[in-house]
This record gives sequence, C-alpha cells and structure tokens, in this order.
Amino acid sequence: MSNPLDTNQLRIRVQQTLTEFIAEHREIMVDISVDTLPLVQSLEDLVSGGKRLRPAFAYWGYLASGGQDSEAILRACAALEFLQACALIHDDVMDNSDTRRGAPAVHKQFEAIHSDSNWLSDGPRFGAGAAILIGDLALSWADELIFTSGLTSDELVRANEIYHVMRTELMAGQYLDLLEQVRGEISVERSSTVIRFKSAKYTIERPLLMGAAIANAPQSTLNALSSYGLALGEAFQLRDDLLGVFGDTQTTGKPSGDDLREGKQTMLIAKARELASAQQIALIDSKLGNPNLTEHEVSQIQEVLINCGAQQEIESRISSQLEIALNSLSDLSPEAKHALTELAVMATKREK
Repeated sequence: MSNPLDTNQLRIRVQQTLTEFIAEHREIMVDISVDTLPLVQSLEDLVSGGKRLRPAFAYWGYLASGGQDSEAILRACAALEFLQACALIHDDVMDNSDTRRGAPAVHKQFEAIHSDSNWLSDGPRFGAGAAILIGDLALSWADELIFTSGLTSDELVRANEIYHVMRTELMAGQYLDLLEQVRGEISVERSSTVIRFKSAKYTIERPLLMGAAIANAPQSTLNALSSYGLALGEAFQLRDDLLGVFGDTQTTGKPSGDDLREGKQTMLIAKARELASAQQIALIDSKLGNPNLTEHEVSQIQEVLINCGAQQEIESRISSQLEIALNSLSDLSPEAKHALTELAVMATKREK
C-alpha cells in the first residue's frame, strides 16, 4: 500500500488547494493595499511546508467511515493547515521563539522588516503585532475554506460540530500551556491536561472525528477513532517534547535544546522533578528558561534528564500510548487500519 499521506495524491492536492486559495485572496489584499502583501507571503511560506498530519487524519477519518474521495472533502481537510498555521504563529509569539522550520518565525520576519526599513517605534512590538494579525488571518481563512469547500449543508453542520469545539479546546489548551510556563514546577497530571487539549485532541482526535462526522460515521467508529486519537495525540506531543530537548538542529530546524532556553514546562520536566535528586533539580531550576544557555549547559540538563530516568520514562509512555492507539483499530477496515497504523508510526518515530 502507498504512504497514507499520499493516498489519492493527498499532500499534492492539499498544497494545490492552499496555493489556489491564497492566490485568490492575494488579489483581495492587493485591492486593499500592496503594503499588505508581506502578510500574504509570510503565510504562504509557512503553509508550504509541514507534515500535513491534520489534513491526513481528517481525510482518513472520513475514508475509515465509508466516505468517498472528492474535492469537497479535500478542501475541508486542507483548511486545517490554516488552523495549524494560526496556532504555530501565535505559539511562537507566546514562546518568543526565533525560528520555525529552519526559518525565522513570523514575528521575527516582521521585526527584521521594521529594522531594515528604519521605521519608528519598537521593532519587536511591531513584529509581534503583525504576527498576531497573520495568525488571525490564517484562522479566518481556515473557516472560509471549510465553509466554501463544497460540502453539503448536512455535512457542513456535522463538520462544524467538531470544528467549533476543536478551536475552543485549542485556545484553552494554549492558555493552559502559557499558564504553566509562569507557574513553574509542573506536575505530570497538569502536563497531561495541557497535552490533551493543546495537542492530542487538536492534532489527531478532532481531525479524525471531523472527517468521520462528515461521512456520518456510526458511534462505534467514532468511539474507536476517539480512543486512537487521544492516545496517539499524547504520544505525538511527548515525542515533540523530547525533540525540543534532544533533537538535532539540522533535522528539527530549531536550535538544540530550544525548549530548555524557553523554559518549557513539559511532562519531561515534570518526570524529572519526580525522579531526580535535589542536586539535579537545583541544576535544572538554575538553568531552565535562560535564553542564553550555552551548548555545554544544555548538555548538562540533558545528562540530568537521561541519568535520572526521565527521558526513558517518556519513551516508555510513548510506547504504551502507541499500543493503546493501535489496539483501538481492530474493528476498522483493513485499508483504514493499515493507513492509521502507518500514520501512528510516523507521528511517534519522527525526528522532527
């Protein structure tokens, strides 16, 4: 069988849909003012990359529920890339991240435009403001692309029941994540809540259920996809957390240990607080969140996370959640089961 990301040329068609949609809306922006074109270009650049996991999970939730391929379902699934762009842009502003996918983060792009143009006022504030607006634009375009996808009225009603909840959960999860960064001393329980609402539901479970709802799936299928999505969604985010600390810069597109410099309060850090010695915890506390951490200091924290067993605990949790996810697929069709198994492996074994 083919890669489930490429079934029916999924990734190619998603990109074509996004490119055509942006081209149409570029004309609208030109009519407003050519000065708005950097907003469009920045967003277009961002949605030209990525793994396309959310459209893929929505698409396979639809196929697993008996749906047949169409341009309408493809456009509805592609809209999730704009929603993802909104989340990434705003996330980078909140985290004050310098890079995204090996390029300057959107707010850093506009900060540079401000500097190069010798404009008045504060460059970082201008960059953050522009990024917030581009994120809002992406969210607006996600809504528009779903609404104009070509789905029937009944299909749109069922899709929106999931889509509206997904957006609410995402914003709530983003706030909980932001809150944990200032609270400090995160617990495993609190980190699990953040993971569920910031990532697990939004990345996997809700896209799957949106696709399944469009196909009017029976409750048994919805239950199976939900169980799979929640477990896999946690495993996906836990892999992301490990990559944020141990990932290779050339592969991830972000500096090694970037999450440590940002002071990210993750389940990995929560596990370290459970397992590490007082001396090891003191070392983490003295360095976590320092934006000027040297490579040597990053290595020191990495060693603590390995030696106290926190890294292995997270790896074990990824494996157990992956097993739960795969065991939820037993009643699906062989094609859907194979595709969702392959997607699960891609989501948890990735290096970026």
